[in-house]
Amino acid sequence: MESNPEYLVLALRFGHTIRLHSPTKRNQPRRQLLHLHRPTVLHRAQPTSFTVYKATLAELPSLDGQSVSYAALYYPPGSVNPPHTHPRASELLFLVLGHLEVGFVDTNNKLFAQTLQPGDMFVFPKGLLHYQYNSDDKTPAIAFSSFGSANAGTVSIPSAVFNTSVYDPILAVSFKTDVATIRKLKFGLSH
Repeated sequence: MESNPEYLVLALRFGHTIRLHSPTKRNQPRRQLLHLHRPTVLHRAQPTSFTVYKATLAELPSLDGQSVSYAALYYPPGSVNPPHTHPRASELLFLVLGHLEVGFVDTNNKLFAQTLQPGDMFVFPKGLLHYQYNSDDKTPAIAFSSFGSANAGTVSIPSAVFNTSVYDPILAVSFKTDVATIRKLKFGLSH
């Protein structure tokens, strides 16, 4: 497959042929955006940390105006998709392999959590803090997520708090700790 931002390999374990075409405009031929026949992602070295393969407006410009995007999520044993939000879309997650502990926190700070098994689905409401965790120490988990926006956005809470230039004393007061602890957290997230 040629190197083109409109091509995105989302294949994980399926031996099916998948074809994605751009929407057609009057008097223009359909252009093939993605063709997968023999998926290869899991036949290579598997990722050692949580990995997301996205099909959003950034990867597939033909999604512009379509109000939809998609992601394939790979969770190695013991990995986490850290607390995050999607400011412009809800997320519908479908688990195909393994088990996941998932949850979101509502606007009253109430946690809604569940352990998913293959075939289960879970909805994360738009803008609410949520996470997924593969607590199994031997088996990876694979899920697919769909979003109600071509550009759902992701705000990773650990990164947004500790990998920005918010002053350490402000974070220390906010988290009721000391500056040394904040610096340790920042260091741990940057390495």
